[in-house]
Amino acid sequence: MKGKILDFKADTGAGVISGEDGQRYSFDAAQWQAEGNIQVGAAVDFVAAGSRAEAIYIDKTLPTGSSQKVTAALFAFFFGVFGVHKFYLGYTKQGVIMLLTFVFGFILLGLPSFVIAIIAFIEFILYLTKSDAEFEQTYVLAQRPWF
Repeated sequence: MKGKILDFKADTGAGVISGEDGQRYSFDAAQWQAEGNIQVGAAVDFVAAGSRAEAIYIDKTLPTGSSQKVTAALFAFFFGVFGVHKFYLGYTKQGVIMLLTFVFGFILLGLPSFVIAIIAFIEFILYLTKSDAEFEQTYVLAQRPWF
């Protein structure tokens, strides 16, 4: 069954997966069969045994973040001062901050707007220089909104 890791406590080694059937399944770190660390938000494939998840693997059938990476980078370059790339990646609060800072900064002689333009350009460069997997992990799964 496919699902998504909702929670994982490294100190206890226990976590919860939300299955595609709408049920929640508990698991422990011993059931993790994939390489790398367990990440909250990761798409997984697992075997449901009652209310437990067993034989948990990363679901690699999902599309990679490459198309999302390129789109976010283009938004950051052309419309970054308005925070469009933040809205696209699901960071509504940060998008509103960028938009309002740009608009009010424009009214206040441009300095805050210039700073927002620099931030958007830096994010454009960062998005392009990260690998697809690194972009996916940082901005999609780990939900890191800034740099």
